[in-house]
Amino acid sequence: MPLALLALAIGAFGIGTTEFVIMGLLPEVANDYRVSIPTAGFLVTGYALGVVLGAPLMTVLGTKVSRKRMLMLLMGLFVVGNVLSALAPVFGVMLTGRVVASLAHGAFFGIGSVVAADLVAPEKKAGAIAMMFTGLTVANVVGVPLGTFIGQGIGWRATFLIVAGLGVLGLAGVAGLVPEQPTPEGIRLRDELAAFRNVQVLLAMAMTVLGFGGVFAAITYITPMMTEVAGFADASVTWLLVLFGLGMVGGNLIGGKFADRALMPLLFVSLGALALVLALFTFTAQDKTAAAVTIVLVGGLGFATVPPLQKRVLDQASGAPTLASAVNIGAFNLGNALAAWLGGIVIAAGHGFTAPNWVGALLAGSALVLAMLSSALERRDVHRESRLVAPAAASEPAPFAAARH
Repeated sequence: MPLALLALAIGAFGIGTTEFVIMGLLPEVANDYRVSIPTAGFLVTGYALGVVLGAPLMTVLGTKVSRKRMLMLLMGLFVVGNVLSALAPVFGVMLTGRVVASLAHGAFFGIGSVVAADLVAPEKKAGAIAMMFTGLTVANVVGVPLGTFIGQGIGWRATFLIVAGLGVLGLAGVAGLVPEQPTPEGIRLRDELAAFRNVQVLLAMAMTVLGFGGVFAAITYITPMMTEVAGFADASVTWLLVLFGLGMVGGNLIGGKFADRALMPLLFVSLGALALVLALFTFTAQDKTAAAVTIVLVGGLGFATVPPLQKRVLDQASGAPTLASAVNIGAFNLGNALAAWLGGIVIAAGHGFTAPNWVGALLAGSALVLAMLSSALERRDVHRESRLVAPAAASEPAPFAAARH
């Protein structure tokens, strides 16, 4: 794999850390600004919505800029957002900093996926995408726990300054290691938007929303589920999230390896198994050991879908993939927000802290149905094309036969 992928992974590590570390620092931030925990929760919601809106916005603004330069600008925006968060004198400025940082998220992963895929041979594209996303998964194993520890010990502002430093390191890596890849000539915004008329692109994005949403339906409420149902101590939640992160790393690497060989079969297996495991989580959450194993499986199966889904979008929007790739990153965050909302509804309705697992199972199962539909439509189109080509091929020898006589 090219060394340039390391620079993309470093940027992904910083982005993944800043996205998730705030969840462990909400009490400290709320206390510092004298706001309630639900109010501080807007720092999570605001970031997610910023990703959804920022992915297409920043990609469109960068259509006339080379991909390398755009990646550098995005990392610069990320640094500014985190510095603003770290130095914010009031809560409103902190929220603004979070939104500014989030605007870089979707476009960085979207454009980065295109760059990563172009750095390698066609049969290694999913593996290259997975290598970049490894930075995001490792952030949940190392960056988030370490950032939470630093934030709780020294102060949450120190965490965001360190994350900003990671952004500077990522920017330097992109500048020094990523080769120039100008936007292909002739590709205009109209061409990028045309990709959204492709039913397969839309189906892939819907699979992203539902499939990854299934993961976050459970993980969003993992703390009360593990402490109130499984019986873990509050302090144990940190290492349980590390287990989730380890599962993400493994699933991401496996997904990247097998997506290049059998993309749709991989989606069938991973989404089907994810739906099953989430349904079983309702029962395994009653036991500490079973719950810990299930958390690893949810992380692994969830992230096994990321490389194939991202590659599916790139393949189906191959003529102009940049905007579609970035929007698909926003789809992951849209799935997170949707699943968290639905999970909250079933808990508020009195169904208990394990009820979001059934929500997740239904979402993942719906994604599996869409994957089957997508595959069936693809087979139909291939069959239709073969029927159109066959008559032409059959008539081809006639002139040659006449010439021989």
